[in-house]
Amino acid sequence: QAAAVVLLQLLPAALALGRAGCLHNDWLHEPGAPLLSCQPRQHLVFLKTHKTASSTLVNILHRFGDTRSLRFALPAGYQFNYPKLFQARRVKGWHPEGPPFDILCHHMRFNLPEVQKVMPTDSFYFSIVRDPASLAESAFSYYRGVVPAFRRARSLSEFLASPQNFYRPGERGSHYARNLLWFDFGLDPPASPGLAAIHAALLGLDRIFHLVLLTEYMDESLVLLRDALCWSFRDVVAFQHNLRNPEAVHQLGPIDAAQLRAWNHLDWHLYTHFNRTFWTRVKRFGTARMAGEMAVLRKQRAEFTRRCLQGGGPLEPGHIADERIRPFQFGQVPILGYALQPSLASGLQVVCQQMVTPELQYKDLLDAKQFPRPHKRGDLRQGGEAAHNSSWQKPSN
Repeated sequence: QAAAVVLLQLLPAALALGRAGCLHNDWLHEPGAPLLSCQPRQHLVFLKTHKTASSTLVNILHRFGDTRSLRFALPAGYQFNYPKLFQARRVKGWHPEGPPFDILCHHMRFNLPEVQKVMPTDSFYFSIVRDPASLAESAFSYYRGVVPAFRRARSLSEFLASPQNFYRPGERGSHYARNLLWFDFGLDPPASPGLAAIHAALLGLDRIFHLVLLTEYMDESLVLLRDALCWSFRDVVAFQHNLRNPEAVHQLGPIDAAQLRAWNHLDWHLYTHFNRTFWTRVKRFGTARMAGEMAVLRKQRAEFTRRCLQGGGPLEPGHIADERIRPFQFGQVPILGYALQPSLASGLQVVCQQMVTPELQYKDLLDAKQFPRPHKRGDLRQGGEAAHNSSWQKPSN
């Protein structure tokens, strides 16, 4: 009887391992279908928010769609005319009478009616949010050289002391300096004071988005995403992308964090709302089940790290010789990336290469796959988040 109890306790983890393809030595292969009681979802809308680790999720989507030759809704450049609201006509190859796409995942300001013109009606909508305090610190560091509100301040501390002295509503790039999440979700500041309008806007998002993840709890987020999409662990295991050197991160004290949350009060309402829905979902998923599946996810990530990466983790860009996997550098803070182990077996080489390929380079690969054309040297230096900045610094046509 005791043995039976132990077996029942181990069963959830064993099933998770089976779905992950981790039993025996076949860790690299896709899991077998018999343990899956659902069909993997392939029509996906991901609202890629700024400074939320969203590039890691985009890598997951790039790999999933690339491996299955799904159709991506791609921008002509690297973002959908951001910071303007998304428009279907900005999708490369879109036609009103044409077939819908499978995956939409590049930077946009969310606009549901236009998204629905591009994507199938059964699409799964999801996004990711982050504590506005740490998000604002990251935005200040990344955009300091190009956002006027940040450029006017000599430091984050000076900006925090009196942000209203540096911030100009309506100024180009001002959306990066206040309530950036609220802006990315396509919301305008409430016309009337009070919480009623804020709560109404958040309830509206609840009716659209099936799942909103939390940056601070990425592993829990990936487990929930895997379950919601009926994917394998292999599909969601990932390395961090668009990662700053930890030494460049300004450590916020409680007072600074409180000031940033107050300044970004709409983001704070949005974040706390989706924080509650996230943990409600975790509770429904089950604490023990979550712990078991997170262990499987971390084991797979550790195995890929060991087999794929030189140095066992992220590297400064100067240590990455291969420009195909060297992250685009914007601003003064280095963006870390990865270098592959030499002489990888062919099957492993493909998987590892996909996992370390940065967003811009991967987008170019997908673009070339869907719209074959002669490759132009220098394409990789003109896009990504930097393209957002240039788009509002230059007059638009």
